[in-house]
Amino acid sequence: MPHSFGYRARTRDMFKRGFKEHGPIKLSTYLVNFQIGDIVDIKANAAQQKGMPHKYYHGRTGIIYNVTPRAVGVIINKVVGNRYIEKRVNLRVEHIRHSKCRQEFLDRVQRNHDAHAEARAKGERVSLKRKPVLPRDARTVSVKDNAPQTMTPVPYETTI
Repeated sequence: MPHSFGYRARTRDMFKRGFKEHGPIKLSTYLVNFQIGDIVDIKANAAQQKGMPHKYYHGRTGIIYNVTPRAVGVIINKVVGNRYIEKRVNLRVEHIRHSKCRQEFLDRVQRNHDAHAEARAKGERVSLKRKPVLPRDARTVSVKDNAPQTMTPVPYETTI
C-alpha cells in the first residue's frame, strides 16, 4: 500500500510524549520568559496541536526574533541545496525551551572574568587561553625487582 505524505506523516515516535510525561501541560511551561535574541531548542509537544512546528524543525535550534503573548517567532537556518535559507517560524511556547548550547561558553567567560579580576588585584598577569592537553611524560620501566613475564594464551579445552 502507498504511504501518505501528510503534514504529520511518519511522526509516530517523533511527537510522542516521554515516559510519565503524559497528560496536561505543566503550568511552569507558560511561566518561562523568552526575550528577543534567546537561543531556543524546538521540541514539539503533542498535547498542544496549536502552533506546532513542522516535523522538519523538531530538534532544531534557533534564535527568537519576535515575542507575542502566547507564541514566539524563531529564525532557523535550513540547508537547501548548497546554501542556507533563513526560515522564520511562529511557534507556541509549549514547543520550545531555552537551549543549553551556550552554557559552557558562558561559564568559561565567567571563570575567565573572575581569574582576571583576581590576578589584577594581585598585580599579576594570567593567561586565559585554553590550552590543549599535552602528551604524558616519558617513563622508564625498571626490571630490577620486576622480571619480565611471558604471557601465552590458555589452550581451549572442551568440558563435554
